[in-house]
Order: sequence, then C-alpha cells, then structure tokens
Amino acid sequence: MRFLPTDRPSQPRSSSSRPSSGRPDSGRPSSGRPSSGRPSSRRPKDTREVPAPPRLRDRPPPREPGEDFVVPEPEIWIDEGRVQSGRAAGSAQKRRSNPSNTSGSSSSTSITVHAPQLVELVGVKRAARLEGRLGEAADAFASERFGQARQILGPIAKEVPDLPEVRELHGLTLYRLGKFKEAARELDAFVALSNGSTEQHPVLADCRRALKQYKEVDRLWEELRESSPSGALVSEGRIVAAGALADQQELSSAVRLLAKGFRFPKRPMEHHLRRAYALADLYERSGDVPQARVLFGRIARADPSFLDASDRAAGLG
Repeated sequence: MRFLPTDRPSQPRSSSSRPSSGRPDSGRPSSGRPSSGRPSSRRPKDTREVPAPPRLRDRPPPREPGEDFVVPEPEIWIDEGRVQSGRAAGSAQKRRSNPSNTSGSSSSTSITVHAPQLVELVGVKRAARLEGRLGEAADAFASERFGQARQILGPIAKEVPDLPEVRELHGLTLYRLGKFKEAARELDAFVALSNGSTEQHPVLADCRRALKQYKEVDRLWEELRESSPSGALVSEGRIVAAGALADQQELSSAVRLLAKGFRFPKRPMEHHLRRAYALADLYERSGDVPQARVLFGRIARADPSFLDASDRAAGLG
C-alpha cells in the first residue's frame, strides 16, 4: 500500500495566503541582533536584488478583460492483491477517490488493503483484521474524513509501529489535520522504515516549515533534489523550500530558487501551475508587479479555475 504525496496543501504556501488545511501562519523571524560576541544561528538576511523577469519574447500576449483550485482529490496507491496479469499480490493499482462524500458514512466503493508484512508482525488472523481496518482508514482519508482516519490509524500505529504504510498514512492524516509536530514524527518513522524514501519529503518539509525548523527544510530539500524521484515531487519540494526562504524575508533567494530553469509549458500539468502560482506570488510580494501579472495571467488562461489566479491577474491590472 503506497500513498502518493498528493495530499499537499491545495495552494502553494505563502505567508500572505494560507490554504484551508489548517496550517498556522508561519510568521517572520524577529529582527533582534545576536547576543554579544556569540555567532548567530540565524540565516543572514538576503539583500541581493530580485532577479529580472524573463525576456519580453517569453511573455504571453496581454490578457483580455473578462477572462480559484479546489482541494485536489487525494491519490493513493492501494495494494489490492493479485492482478489479472498474474503478478504478485504486492502489485499496486491506482484508484482515485470521490471526495464528494464527506459524511461519516463509508464511500460506495470501499478500498481493500493487502499488506503481507502484517502476517510476519501479528500473525495471519490478526493481520486479516488489521488489513480491514487499514482499508477503512484509507477510505476515510480518500474521502477527506481525516478525523475518522486518525481514530483508526492511531491504535494501529501503536500496535505495529514497524509497518511503514501505517506510519505514512497516519502522518499524512495528521498533516491534513494541522498536527504538524505529530505528522513529522510519523513521516520521519516512514522514511526510516522505507530505507530512506523521499516520496513524502515535500509534506515532511512543510511540517518542518510550519514548525520554523528551517535547517531541516533545507536538508530535506537537498535530499529530495539529489534523489529526483519525479518532476512533480521535486517541484513540490522546491515550492516548500522557497516558501521557507520567504518566511525568513529572503524573497530574492526564494524567487531565484523557484525561477531557476522554469519556463511555462504550452500544456502545463498541475505541478507546473502550482510552481508558477508560487513564483507569481513571490514576484508580487517582491515588488515586480508586471511579472506577477504576466504569470498569473498565463495560469488563468491555462486553467481559469486554478486557485484565485484569474482574480489576482485582474487585480494587478
């Protein structure tokens, strides 16, 4: 059972606009000077100029007048036993949930979980029972009933703490509930139990950012960047790392990190739009209103319903 890191916040982080997932404002560091004589652990303020916008020929045509991203459906990889091709029961099949069911009842299509490692940990009979409960938790998570998922997963995580899938889903659930310290603990355990997997590094880094543990954010970003598991994952980690720099008033460094190597594609995928939105937000906050307007406009033309890009482009004239 593998849960993809798509339960990220519905909107790229910025200190001026927080998503509805309950993330508290990360705040700004104080401007006090370090104590006498001792070296400061605080990152020095970045005073470099914000990079210039792309060349004019890279910009889109002006946006015509008259031209908001709901929380994305969580995507999860669920181990559903033997598939038709005859591969082992550990094969995973991708299933998209229906988040419209937010009531306490189960969704019309339940999720079946098969975790062979459970047999080694608790025996055949108990493993079957726990697999059923994990299926209920996965179904609750996919339907965004995070409180119910937490009630199910908490006791299981205590009973079988060495099962990485349980620690992973428990951590993601706590993250969605805004329990960032607890979520970080569970996701750290997942990394350790999964031989250093970086699949959930963007979520883990965002937990550390919420806790203002910026050195940890830097470390996780470096690990993710070096492993490069996928373009979408690296893009998510880059957004979090840039947001952490912005939290520390290092706007030029944040812009530089997000803008590096980025060109708005003709057919952008969601992670391209998210990166572009975060970059446009940083351009606006750093005073480059023309470039922010251009980028918000490109996002709005690519997907008029993406976050509030249309409104922000119009608001910038």
